Amino acid sequence: MSAVTTIGDDLFARDETGRLRSRIATIFPRAGVLVTLPGIHATQRCEYTDWLNARRVGGGEPPLSVAEEEQVWAMGVDLVLEEDGVVLIRPDPHEMELAFEADDLLQQQKVSKRKILFLHVIDPRVGDAIRRRGECWRITPLPRSPLQMRQMIVSSKIAIGGHEIYYYDKPSGARLLTCGEFSSLKSMPDEDLRLHLIEIRDYSRQTNRAGRAEIDFFASTDKGLAGAFAAVLFEDLDPLQLRLAYDTLRRRFMDAVPAELLRDDIECPPWRSQMFAALMGQTDRAVSEESLLGLAAEFYMQVEWLPGGRIEDGEVILDSLFEEEAEDTHTPAEQRICDERARGFIFNFIRDYGDLEYFNIGRIVGSLSARKGSLGKRGVYVAEIKLRASASHVLRIIRMQKWGVTEHLDEGKDLLRAILECEEYTEYILDRRMGCRQLGMSLPPRTTARKVNERYWGPNRRYTGISIWSAYFERDYVSGVATDKLPPAKLADPRYAVGLARLLGRAAAPNLIVGRSDIKGQVIFDDGDELVIEDANGLPAAIIVADHTGTFGDFRRTLLDLCPAYADCLNRRIDILPDRQAFADAFLMGFIERFGHIRHEYARRKRAFDTLFKHQRRDEGGSFAYRWECVLARLQVNDPVKLADRIRENMRV
Repeated sequence: MSAVTTIGDDLFARDETGRLRSRIATIFPRAGVLVTLPGIHATQRCEYTDWLNARRVGGGEPPLSVAEEEQVWAMGVDLVLEEDGVVLIRPDPHEMELAFEADDLLQQQKVSKRKILFLHVIDPRVGDAIRRRGECWRITPLPRSPLQMRQMIVSSKIAIGGHEIYYYDKPSGARLLTCGEFSSLKSMPDEDLRLHLIEIRDYSRQTNRAGRAEIDFFASTDKGLAGAFAAVLFEDLDPLQLRLAYDTLRRRFMDAVPAELLRDDIECPPWRSQMFAALMGQTDRAVSEESLLGLAAEFYMQVEWLPGGRIEDGEVILDSLFEEEAEDTHTPAEQRICDERARGFIFNFIRDYGDLEYFNIGRIVGSLSARKGSLGKRGVYVAEIKLRASASHVLRIIRMQKWGVTEHLDEGKDLLRAILECEEYTEYILDRRMGCRQLGMSLPPRTTARKVNERYWGPNRRYTGISIWSAYFERDYVSGVATDKLPPAKLADPRYAVGLARLLGRAAAPNLIVGRSDIKGQVIFDDGDELVIEDANGLPAAIIVADHTGTFGDFRRTLLDLCPAYADCLNRRIDILPDRQAFADAFLMGFIERFGHIRHEYARRKRAFDTLFKHQRRDEGGSFAYRWECVLARLQVNDPVKLADRIRENMRV
């Protein structure tokens, strides 16, 4: 382990109240020096060069020249320290290798890798460098809930030399002084007030390496406020003059801030949202790794990135966190970052692709569908893989099989029966996919069934800890917007609304034919799985069904009984459609055309359809061969116009 010289207290030294003595630090990885003295990053660099010059003079060498000091400064890496022990690295986009050296040195000092994250990923040079290492999980996540937003704002309070009166914008390094905090200085003793006014004056005139003022006045429209502070020599004022100068500046600050932002109130939505936006570096620039990868907006804040890896000189280099967490016996399982399945996914990618460069795995933490949770397992992952021969990355969606070996063991079945039933269900899912394609449903072009090894820890005590093979399905990522998540502004455009209606009608036809429903018999359609592909003009061009869950679920009821549910495509949008009648007509016309075409194709190639699954076991209890038979019989006897009339009867036009 490389020795590190620390100028100041230990990295996470705390005061008598239990708070961190310093919320920032600067590390010089190539010199092995860490500066933790309170202040700002610029003053910490000054402390380092002063320390370095003292050593040089003591050794008979001349002090560093100005040019040499600038070179030394450039070799420092900014750190931001959190109360929970997290270290945030703010890298220079031009010096990413230096940031990674700082990361390595921190880990050598026994800072857990899971506690070291990176800021400034809005710069593609930073985000790309982290992704190429297979470490998307190390990008500092944004808050995922209002509670986390509040916690982020509260935890951003920071001091320079006095009280914690600033909100720290971590990506840029600016300290935001609110009107409320500045007004609170009024209750301070004269000398404390003087010190804080001097601090604000001096640092509001300085800029950091990102070009931001070290102290910025939150929500102020007065561009001359920093200059007004600079014009006052607070050191020379007697107490009365000091108070008068302070009151003058306070009134000027208050006059430049909107009324709803005069007082710090985290429960006040305008203040909270404005502060959150400021701490994120403006809302229109707020970044997530999901958006950097090109994932649709519905994935925003839904991906929890896991450790990945890369391949260098033909050698697989997995994220060291896999090894760290394997050796760590103290961290609770629910707090661990690694996912046992992720390693299996990675190994399968390495086996499938011979020229991988890097790979990142993310876990979807929330449901992207409007459906409520169902029985069985529904783990969903996203994988980003980069081939050396390709200029861009490839996105893959991974969905665990709903009923696998684990679920069958949980039911008390023996291992052999659990394995056999898992294999049967895999075949059933693949047969459903083939049946959907045969009946005209537009699905992603390629889906692969794979398995990943994991251990069983369920209630079936006979098999605790054994290795089992869990099935999953991997498909290409479809770049589209879910129909139920389209912005109202798009549907307000008559051309977009009518185009969408026709495509929904065409998609509804095969959906109805295959009886797509949940375990309660409710029709599944237009609730998150149907993705709209737009043309160059931003108008709907196609709909692809990303997941065929529930197909062939309802194969007994008549199609007329299932039709009313399809009226919801209009009914749920009724308040935002510019022309309800045009939407209804386009939907029903698309439905009639598509249903008629599928019915015609069946009549033209009836033998090919009827015999497609004849080789399989036929069981009227619900085998797929029997479901297929029922669906085709139902298709043959139904008139699309009568079905459309039934849908129209339930539309609120």
